Amino acid sequence: MTIFYEKEIKKQQKIKIISNFKGFRSKITVSDLAKVWLNSRQATVKQSTFSTYSVLINRHIVPYFKCICPKNADIQRFVSDKSGELSAKTIKDLLMILKMIFRYGTSKYGVVCPEIEAKFENNLNKVEVFSLEEHRKILNYLRENFSLKNLGIFITLTTGLRIGEVCALKWGDVDIREGVICVNKTVQRIYDTTAKRTKLIISGPKTHASVREIPICAELKKILKSLKPLMYDKNYVLTNSEHPLEPRTYREYYRRILNGLNIAYRKFHVLRHSFATRCIESHCDYKTVSTLLGHTSISTTLNLYVHPTTAQKRKCINKMLKSLNI
Repeated sequence: MTIFYEKEIKKQQKIKIISNFKGFRSKITVSDLAKVWLNSRQATVKQSTFSTYSVLINRHIVPYFKCICPKNADIQRFVSDKSGELSAKTIKDLLMILKMIFRYGTSKYGVVCPEIEAKFENNLNKVEVFSLEEHRKILNYLRENFSLKNLGIFITLTTGLRIGEVCALKWGDVDIREGVICVNKTVQRIYDTTAKRTKLIISGPKTHASVREIPICAELKKILKSLKPLMYDKNYVLTNSEHPLEPRTYREYYRRILNGLNIAYRKFHVLRHSFATRCIESHCDYKTVSTLLGHTSISTTLNLYVHPTTAQKRKCINKMLKSLNI
């Protein structure tokens, strides 16, 4: 008898769960689904990634989508509305998040979601770089005006480090004997969803490929070799203290240098783009450049930096025809 009642209770509980599931599935909106998906990701992604997801979802997706089952026209309208407000990269990120949310809704709740086919003007492949003249001008200024902050910019221009990586660089990461810099962490300011404010964190680099060793040029090695014996390994390079320099503070410092040199302002990341572009222009093989930059895939490097000119295309065709004796 006891067994019978236990089975009956479990049966009723199962019926209740299924009923709740169907009710949720029939009423769930994109905003609701986004919140559920976000909560499911908290324990599986890096804190910085979760913070990015949270900000994008709460600022853009939740306020916009109140419907139960959006159509592609709704997604396209969303993209069009956001195009004047956000960068192409942010829109691309939003679409990627929406795709993950929809897949989650389909697999978890059986919600019928559209395949995203929204179109937008993607300028991500148009990479800004400093001209050769500007590149040389910046390097010469850094040589003539030594400081630890200027050393960081010199390191960025000769190794391609990201701003968070150079801010996180410690003297212990500089291996003079091997002539390499070890990249194994990054500094960034993220939004703390619990405290409802931003905070500075030090974490692993952007991806597993971003953990890397980068050879240093002879000039940089000479500078670092003279400094390292005077520094503590636990101290950060830019501050020579146990506290890192915050990226946004460093960006402002960098901005002042460009203003002083009468060079039009470009984002700090353009230093990295300029390093990569100079490598490509010097005919370095693409795989090596990709590894130096810490890209997960060589296709990322190719899409960003390899854009043959008409002259290069013509030379390629002529070379091919010459091999055929035409």
